[in-house]
Amino acid sequence: MSYPEPAGKIISTYLPYTVGLSMTATLLAWIIGNMIGLLAGFRKNKRSSKILEGIAICIYPIPYFLVALVLQIFFAYILGWFPLTTTINNFQGFSVFMASLIKSSILPALSLLLVGTGWWIISMKSLAATTSEEDYVLYARYRGLSEGVIGTKYVLKNSILTQVTALAMSLGGVFGGSIMTEIIFGYPGVGTLIQKAILQSDYNMILGCITISIVAIATATLIVDLVYPFIDPRIRYS
Repeated sequence: MSYPEPAGKIISTYLPYTVGLSMTATLLAWIIGNMIGLLAGFRKNKRSSKILEGIAICIYPIPYFLVALVLQIFFAYILGWFPLTTTINNFQGFSVFMASLIKSSILPALSLLLVGTGWWIISMKSLAATTSEEDYVLYARYRGLSEGVIGTKYVLKNSILTQVTALAMSLGGVFGGSIMTEIIFGYPGVGTLIQKAILQSDYNMILGCITISIVAIATATLIVDLVYPFIDPRIRYS
């Protein structure tokens, strides 16, 4: 209504930026958070585990847009290492375009990564701590298996299923864009597009963005349901 162009055509222009930014940050946060959370839960009596858990608890409640503002003020305004707003060069070849895109994406991705990692650490730590007290884990210790083998073969495999489900929901949600982060950094993603559509009362655009997010979450959940038997042999589909 506001451009005027088909909503799908405009969304397809903004969507790759959001997918590249949010999906990369989400996957990195999931991997790092689960690794740290596994160590914190499996070795919960160690001082290092308690320190990691304390850091995660402090980071997780902070809204990601506040983290984005702090990063922007410190690294972009004070130090000047990154641009204050996203500046993408489309006119000097692919290499220059990618260099400017990566440089402009580091701070937005870092803000999403820090907060996301805190959540994954907390959730994985809780699952790993509970799993490490199960009888089969104690039996593995009595057999003389190393702590590394017990952590990966017993604790991780029995804790990761819930995390995979949550990852699917997170990956589906990235198609809706990280609205506040994209607005703060002027990032040309779906979040910025949704803001423009709301300000201009462009209901067709809003509906298009929401529909893509709904379809993405449903598709990601379906894929995870199909992958479950490969993760946990106890699950079978008749």
